[in-house]
Parts: sequence; structure tokens; C-alpha cells
Amino acid sequence: MRLKMIFALVGVALLICAPLIQADTTTSTTDSVDQPPVRQIGRTLVYTMSIEGAIGAVTAERISEAIEIAEDEDAELLIIFLDTPGGFTNSTWEISKSILNSHVPVCVYIAPLGATAGSAGVYITYSAHFAAMAPTANIGAAHPVGGGGEEIDSVMNEKITNDAAAKIRATAEKWGRNGEWAERAVRESVSITASEALDSNVVEIIAADIDDLIDQLDGRKIGMPYGEKTMSLARVDIEEIDPSFAQLVLQIITSPEIVLLLFSIGGLGITLELYNPGSIFPGVVGAISLILAFYGMQTLPINVAGLALIVLAIALWIAEIKVISHGVLFVGGLVSFFFGGLMLVDSVDPALQISLSFLIWFTVVFAAVFGLIIWLVIRAHRRMVAIGDEGMPGKIAEVRTKGQVYVDGALWKAECDEELVKGDKVEIVSVDKLLLNVKKINSK
Repeated sequence: MRLKMIFALVGVALLICAPLIQADTTTSTTDSVDQPPVRQIGRTLVYTMSIEGAIGAVTAERISEAIEIAEDEDAELLIIFLDTPGGFTNSTWEISKSILNSHVPVCVYIAPLGATAGSAGVYITYSAHFAAMAPTANIGAAHPVGGGGEEIDSVMNEKITNDAAAKIRATAEKWGRNGEWAERAVRESVSITASEALDSNVVEIIAADIDDLIDQLDGRKIGMPYGEKTMSLARVDIEEIDPSFAQLVLQIITSPEIVLLLFSIGGLGITLELYNPGSIFPGVVGAISLILAFYGMQTLPINVAGLALIVLAIALWIAEIKVISHGVLFVGGLVSFFFGGLMLVDSVDPALQISLSFLIWFTVVFAAVFGLIIWLVIRAHRRMVAIGDEGMPGKIAEVRTKGQVYVDGALWKAECDEELVKGDKVEIVSVDKLLLNVKKINSK
């Protein structure tokens, strides 16, 4: 039993960590920041980090940690490569505060070519001490949505929009950027290209690559909490801050698709354990998957109706095992699961929703797995009982002594209408408590 538990835990760990193996092997070969970098005399230290995809709690943690590392190592600059379609409001405000209160200058660089700083990316860019873009990048469309992702109406819409506009105007004034355009990005969701952003004083620099960016930043002055600072970037050592293994794991399990996957596996595992107590593995996998799913849900705007539809789908599939519905319950569960997945994440931002292609693929696969399980359970229920009193009739036993027969590794008391001698083969007719009623196989 204990060995099964160990194998179960190892299997779950491999299931969760497998997607990270490829990510870990493709990270930058730059030296890790776990050990203080070796700096040559007369050279300054510049840290870099990359933020891609939706902005969430893990992103806020990574940026805060990177700023702390840069401050502890007395770095000259922290460069954040940014490419995001948007993100969650609370995490965006946390990132903005971390950057504004940093004692190391922060440059947000919207790169590589074709990168986007949409929605949350606009606020993060405006919070930075320096704002730069790659030549074909774009920025804009910062109109806020609700904390749960929903469109906001009426008075509440006006309050939230005014608050967001005030925040971005304040950061624009602090760094001398175009506050009027920033407010239009919030209220009208306008977007502009890199060249337009430079001409409109939305960003200060258009840089082809990091070397070009550092060259243009060298000698610039910026106001810091301790006074004015002149950037000294003529000779620099560049160190990249990669996400930790824990952050990679958290980033994966907080994505909407993985939350749906974990919750579904959890429901399936618990169900199998309840139908087959003592099997251990499904229960362990189910419990761990559910806990991870609930953690992920804390970082996402979960729609209660969508979650209820997924639970209903699993319940209908379980009922299909017990109720003869000719597939009606199974199909109903399939429909409920699909629409539950569509509604699970309450956001109008496509980057934060479960993609339709993933949902279709996963619904088909999950339904096929659950359908196979239902078929196996129903087939097992239709088989003749092989254990207990109900499974004894029809079995062949051997007479060992007068009044006793041997079957299934045990001696049983038996009675027969005919005289039995040692070695006779008999067939069990019925069971009366611990007494077998038998008949000789060769009897007429």
C-alpha cells in the first residue's frame, strides 16, 4: 500500500513537472543570479529580464524580486523586455508600485520586433524610469475591465476608468511623458506604433537591440528617490534574471487551460477512488490536482456559473454509470463541460480566457477517457459475480472427506443427495450460510 502511494506521488510530480523540462533547457545560458556576478573594475552591472504573455501574480512577484536583486547588487540599471497583450488589474498596480519605488533605474523595453504592450503593458511602461520600443512594436488599448474581467457599466465604469486615468496621468507627469495620449489610451483604447510613440513623447527611445538601447541610455539623467542620477553605461556587464523553477511551476498552474485540466483530472481521480476504494493512485492524483487547481483559481477571475457547469458535467457522467439513460446524461455532461470551460474565466481579454481550440480538443479527449471508464464500469457490473456467496454457485469442487469439499483454497461443509467419496468432482448448486449444496458432476 505504501509503495503504491510513493509511486502515485512520483507520477503526479512527473505529470506536473514534465512541461517544465523543455522550458528549463531553453532558458538563457547567462550565469544564474544565485551567485553574485563577478564584475570587472570600471564596469557597471545591468540586469535584464523577459516578461511575455498575460500579466498575473507570478509576473508581479518576478519583477519585485528582480528589483530587489538589482538593488542588493548595486546594479546600474534593470531592463525589462516586455511583450504582453494585457493582464489583471491588481497585479498591474503592484508592478507599477514596485517600479516607481525602485532605487535602481528601470527601463521597460517593448521588444522584440513585433512585440505589444497592450492594456496592462501601457501602465507598466509608463511607470518605468525609461521607456523604449523596438522599431515594429506597438503600445496602447489600456481601457480597464472589472476585477473579474467583466465589462463595467454605468457609474462603476466611470469610477474605475477615472481612477485608471488618474494613475497613468500621475506617472506620466513624474517622468515627463505624454499624459494626454495616456488618458486617451485608457478612455478610448487607442494604440500607436513605435515611431508614433516616439514622436508623441510616449517613449523616449526606439532601439534595434539591447546594445543600441544601452548606447542611447548612456549619459541620460533621471530623478531617483536619493537625487538625480546620470546613467553610466559605457562599459557594462549584462546579467539575465531567469525565472526560478518555482515561478515556472506557478506560472504554468495559474494559466486558465492548466487550471481547467487540473480541476478535471482532480474530479475524475476522486470519482474513481470513490467507486474503487483502496486503489490509492486515482485518489492521490485527484487530491493533488484539485489543490493545485484551487491555488490557480485564486489568481484568476473565476466565473462561479462556469465552475458549476463543469461540476455538473462530472456529476452527469458519474450518474451515467448508475442510470440507464441511453447516453442522454453523457451528452448532457459533454455540453455542460464545454460551456463551463467557455465561462470558467470571467474576462473579456482573449489573452486571459481559455482558448477555443484547446477547449474543443480537451473536451473531446476528456469525454473519450470518461466514456471509456463508464463503459468499463458498466461491463464489470454485468459480469457474473466471482466472489462471495453469490459467486459460489456453478463452481467445481473436489470431495476431500465425508461431508467436506475443497474449493477456492478452502474446505467447506457440503451436503448432497447422493453418496460422495474422496476424489469426486461436484458442482456447487447453492449456499446456505456456510453449507454448500452440491451435486455430483456425473449424476443424471
